[in-house]
Amino acid sequence: RLYKERLSQVDAKLQEVIAGKAPEYLEPLAALQENMQIRTKVAGIYRELCLESVKNKYECEIQASRQHCESEKLLLYDTVQSELEEKIRRLEEDRHSIDITSELWNDELQSRKKRKDPFSPDKKKPVFSLTSPRPYIVYMLQDLDILEDWTTIRKAMATLGPHRVKPEPPVKLEKHLHSARSEEGRLYYDGEWYGRGQTICIDKKDECPTSAIITTINHDEVWFKRPDGSKSKLYISQLQKGKYSIKHNHN
Repeated sequence: RLYKERLSQVDAKLQEVIAGKAPEYLEPLAALQENMQIRTKVAGIYRELCLESVKNKYECEIQASRQHCESEKLLLYDTVQSELEEKIRRLEEDRHSIDITSELWNDELQSRKKRKDPFSPDKKKPVFSLTSPRPYIVYMLQDLDILEDWTTIRKAMATLGPHRVKPEPPVKLEKHLHSARSEEGRLYYDGEWYGRGQTICIDKKDECPTSAIITTINHDEVWFKRPDGSKSKLYISQLQKGKYSIKHNHN
């Protein structure tokens, strides 16, 4: 009888567990559900933080790409401007060393086209004057031949006898408004030295000054990092021309 009573108790407890009403089953189940809710909430918060971090990195990359593009555009503009100024300077030198006009060249070229057959040219003979005290000869040269000879003489005089040629006006060279150079991984700018890891203040015309930290100093460029994490570079030639200015930030 004792066996049967214990067996009936175990069967009744088993039925409660199967029905989900036993306290021994409900208490651990409630603890597991609470733990599941907490972990699900934490995972959701972590997911939002990861998405925000990826979004910020994307925006930083876009901003850095735009700033790099602007810097490259400025460098390309300076390069093209320098090349054009060099071409203008050479043209000025040629204009001062060769004193000819395009109209004479064009007129002579057109007159040559209107000539007769080259195999039967109209050769002009020397002219002799009998009225003068003694005979003289005048050779009728073409204007283009005279211009070619004159050009050759001017070039020879400019090469062999520069003191005989009229001095050319000095060519205006682009002056550097500020002193800036790179030496052994450091930047010298207007009497002050700047090194890697220092905080600087970058100023540009018509823009608000920005704070940044120097990360790398190369031969012709300086890389810096902004407070938002974006990186950009500044060319030393831009500092020399005054397009940008920097100073130590002691804040």
